[in-house]
Amino acid sequence: MSSRLPTGGTRLDRSRPVTISIDGQDVPAFVGDTLASALLGSDVRLVSAGIYSGRPRGVMGVGAEESNAFVQVTSGPGEPMVRATELEVHEGLSVERIAGRGWLPEGIDHTRYDKVWAHCEVLVVGGGEAGVTAALEAAARGVRVVVCDDRPALTDARAGELVSHPDVRVLTRTTVVGAHDHHHLVAVERRTDHLGDDAPPDVARRRLWHVKAAEVVLATGTQERPLVFPDNDRPGVMLAGAAATYVRRYGVLPGHRGVVWVAHDDGLADAVALADAGVELLVVADVRTTVTPALADALAERGVPLVLGAEVVGTDGDDDGFLYRVHLRGPDGVVVHDVDLLAVSGGLNPAVQLWSQAGGKLAWSTEAAGFVPAAPPPDAAYPLSVVGSALTGATGAVTAPATFFCGDVDDADAARVYLDPQRDATLADVRHAHLAGLTSVEHVKRFTTIGTASDQGRGFGVLTVGVLAQVLGRPVTEVGTTTYRPPYTPLPFGLLAGRDRGALSDPVRVTAMHDRHLAAGVPLEDVGQWKRPWYFPQRGESMHDAVLRECRAVREDVGMMDASTLGKIVCHGADVGEMLDRVYTGLMSSLKVGKVRYGVMCSPDGMVADDGTVARLSDDEWLLTTTTGNAASVLDTLEEWQQTEWPDLDARFTSVTEQWAVVALAGPRSRDVLAGLAPDLDVSAEGFAFMEWRDATVAGLPVRVMRISFSGELAYELHVPAAWGGALWDAVASAGGVTPYGTETMHVLRAEKGYPIVGQDTDGTVTPVDLGMAWAISPKKVREGRDFVGARSLVRDESNRPDRRHLVGLVPVDGSTAIAEGSQLVDAGADLAAVPVPMHGHVTSAYASVALGTPFALALLDGGRDRLGEELDAVDLRVPVRVRVTEPVPYDPEGERRDG
Repeated sequence: MSSRLPTGGTRLDRSRPVTISIDGQDVPAFVGDTLASALLGSDVRLVSAGIYSGRPRGVMGVGAEESNAFVQVTSGPGEPMVRATELEVHEGLSVERIAGRGWLPEGIDHTRYDKVWAHCEVLVVGGGEAGVTAALEAAARGVRVVVCDDRPALTDARAGELVSHPDVRVLTRTTVVGAHDHHHLVAVERRTDHLGDDAPPDVARRRLWHVKAAEVVLATGTQERPLVFPDNDRPGVMLAGAAATYVRRYGVLPGHRGVVWVAHDDGLADAVALADAGVELLVVADVRTTVTPALADALAERGVPLVLGAEVVGTDGDDDGFLYRVHLRGPDGVVVHDVDLLAVSGGLNPAVQLWSQAGGKLAWSTEAAGFVPAAPPPDAAYPLSVVGSALTGATGAVTAPATFFCGDVDDADAARVYLDPQRDATLADVRHAHLAGLTSVEHVKRFTTIGTASDQGRGFGVLTVGVLAQVLGRPVTEVGTTTYRPPYTPLPFGLLAGRDRGALSDPVRVTAMHDRHLAAGVPLEDVGQWKRPWYFPQRGESMHDAVLRECRAVREDVGMMDASTLGKIVCHGADVGEMLDRVYTGLMSSLKVGKVRYGVMCSPDGMVADDGTVARLSDDEWLLTTTTGNAASVLDTLEEWQQTEWPDLDARFTSVTEQWAVVALAGPRSRDVLAGLAPDLDVSAEGFAFMEWRDATVAGLPVRVMRISFSGELAYELHVPAAWGGALWDAVASAGGVTPYGTETMHVLRAEKGYPIVGQDTDGTVTPVDLGMAWAISPKKVREGRDFVGARSLVRDESNRPDRRHLVGLVPVDGSTAIAEGSQLVDAGADLAAVPVPMHGHVTSAYASVALGTPFALALLDGGRDRLGEELDAVDLRVPVRVRVTEPVPYDPEGERRDG
């Protein structure tokens, strides 16, 4: 039997019929239908089932407040847990019924999602009458306006004027899901969901909008609140406003023979609309004893009985569990009505979710019988206002609505009074929570799970607050609401990712010399997001042989490396020196212009977080370098401490990592090579000392030259604006006899000097002292009691235990067996079959060394400084290698080679 009216339906295009299916059953529909309206139009009442009870569930609402009708979309890319009231139909749409939970479609979702950033002076959320008025008023001021509305089109008579206005952008099918700090709101635009296979392939299915707005106007309207009673979850029980909306928008009768039970004037008006559409209303019941006479007269004119002071006390279902009988208790006792529709409405809740997300407070209004916006967000950074029914709740009622939630229900029936159908949570659960001693609405929410499903309490949340107030015997004002958190409606993870997946899941960063490396066929290593040259093999050369050759060139001649990935942060301000003293263990404020100093950063627990150099460029400009992998976290740390702990300091930080390319020139002959490239630069040991920098012209390019070494050899870093990075690389490579080397050789060279890599030779439990770098902690700061991040943690007894793990060197006792990185250090000759095997530390770095003539390693070893000369077994894959503990600086420990 069809419930589709022959005419009507403001949303429908009756000239465009489509066919959809549910569980393989074809259902006719029209373009403009939602899945819910199409099913109701074909008298398909079963949509889903209770997650635990398995009870049949049908359509109850008409929008985001729906808490019953969820389906699994199986056509196209598929999607779980889609609300039937918001799913627009299209030819070929296929869905399956679910019982409270969906499933992820198999395979990879290739759906295209986009992200968009927009800026405006005024963002209006909601395109109803109040929203359109607010938008037009803002546009009249000549400012940029964005209007977001979740419907397919605006229906206000002035919509055309708004859409055509040059300063207004109207986003339909767009739901604002989050109101965050710093003028930031997030919205989801459904762009092609309603088109199905007809969607253009180059158009994103959905867009995630990030909107920065100077002012926000919330015209979000209201959400209808149900009334509850035993067996209130049957298919056929609907919200009265939703039932009338299905008639008006979709030309669908939600039932043929019904009862309406309401608590406010809008509900009575909905009853009139249902009667006019052809629904046979046996009775309209109102919990109030007084109603607006005009509405009572309208019902009487249509021959519909009105009973005041009445309530529904139960329903009966047929063999399938569908509604067929309503038990109504009025002044004359309980009367039973045979029906297929029960339309209920307990009131209109202002849609205050975004207001609350932004920090606005709510207050119970007896006039609106709902929670309305009260105090604005504290210390609001931008104007936030509410207009229309979202502010007042009622929509022009003459007689005040009743504050009514649930009648008297025996304990025996409480388990059939559903307060959250999607969670199968009931009045009995609330009573059990009370018996367990829970009185806070937040605690009851978690005990019962009411409001934790995908509707997040939009349908039953306020009603549950009222029911809890009844159970506690307290006024609603004392109970309050639960916390509204984003997102307002669910959104897929794929939308959050946007195009940032697959090859784009993590940005690929390349240096200015990358094309040179590709042309040379150089193997690349992933270092964080960066693609770095791993080694530079000659024809037929293995990686092992190439690295040994590159190491020999740097130790005996000269080599060059692309070091552009070093993190680089420029600092400006009169207080930068003081700021750096507080975040580095060393003293930086005394650094003179033209000088460079090595520094270590610790986290508040005293553990090494990063290391790098600090160069003073002028009185108020400094340049920090960081490890490649920690550049972003160091910048974040500086910003956090300056903004939250030391806002009085004049210090500003800017990442310039991508803006500068760097070529490292290292080896005994590096001074000669630089002299040839920069004839006007004094490169003598006296004229250009270690840890100094100079601006110079190198190969005709403006270069900042720093005498810094990460290899222990005489070395320079050549910093040039990134646009000239390739030219600088070419010039150095053409200088004659300069061997390019990659990251693997760099690691060997630094490990031979005992230079640790943060994140490889540290693991978040290592202090500077553990690394043998107590010298990096300024004794002057210690003597004067000057604080720095981690200072107090470093003087704890725990940080100074003699048996802490220290950085040490290892060599194989036989002088030739390679040591594997990650090997566990155990007693020499330990029985590896024993359980457990005591472990004393682990290998952090291990390499073959042409300079030492033997494999070697760095390791973190319990009490390592007191165990020099001891022999241990380094075990990898249960294979032991006998090793001897050495100092962590096996090569040139006196540092004589640093100056060439």
